[in-house]
Amino acid sequence: MTSPIERSLVLVKPDAVRRGLLGEIISRFEVKGLAIEAMELRTMDAALADQHYADHVDKAFYPPLKEFMTSGPLVALVLSGDQVIEVVRAMIGATDGRKAAAGTIRGDLSLSNRENLVHASDSPQSAARELALWFPKL
Repeated sequence: MTSPIERSLVLVKPDAVRRGLLGEIISRFEVKGLAIEAMELRTMDAALADQHYADHVDKAFYPPLKEFMTSGPLVALVLSGDQVIEVVRAMIGATDGRKAAAGTIRGDLSLSNRENLVHASDSPQSAARELALWFPKL
């Protein structure tokens, strides 16, 4: 018996777009067998950053994170598949690219804690909240 199909928000961050890694990152999700239900190139504005990172706006690390995330275009994806949230989190690796395992997106392609290429929803609850922010018509 298989699990129900889930959806997750994935953001391919401005550093990945600047570095030309979009194709590499999306390809990994496709090769894994995940479906792309929606995809949009856009720049996160300050208001959306504050909504997306609502749990972090009062933390010391947030101002530089907000500056980075609003610094240029990113790609927002809706991925779906069996246990997609858990699968994507495993694929992207630890937050700090310097410590992420080889074979993960961050482990193979990132050397930073903040500029770590990809954001992915971490639970069904955060996925629902984030998807409503980024893709309200879905």
